[in-house]
Amino acid sequence: QVQLVESGGGLVQPGESLRLSCAASGSISRANVMGWYRQAPGKERELVATITGVGIPNYNDSVKDRFTISRNLAKNTIYLQMNSLKPEDTAVYYCKGVWRPLEVWGQGTLVTVSS
Repeated sequence: QVQLVESGGGLVQPGESLRLSCAASGSISRANVMGWYRQAPGKERELVATITGVGIPNYNDSVKDRFTISRNLAKNTIYLQMNSLKPEDTAVYYCKGVWRPLEVWGQGTLVTVSS
């Protein structure tokens, strides 16, 4: 049983930064892919960024050049560094891990960007 625990969300002003963390627990091997998704009120959940098991990142164009996904393999943790935050980044951010054939989701962490 794999669990993903997210942290780091909060309330920030436009232009500020946040770093989200997602720690995987349980007896697990390296994930095939992990990523961050977000869902704003009334909107469809969308991809933010992914990172493959060999460390290759991929980003939604809306966050490219502002967000960075990274990992610490020893800690079974991925991160999302979010810079230059905009009000439209406001959403619940979810961590997902894939251990084929399984998909595991975290509980979500709320990011609110408002002046």
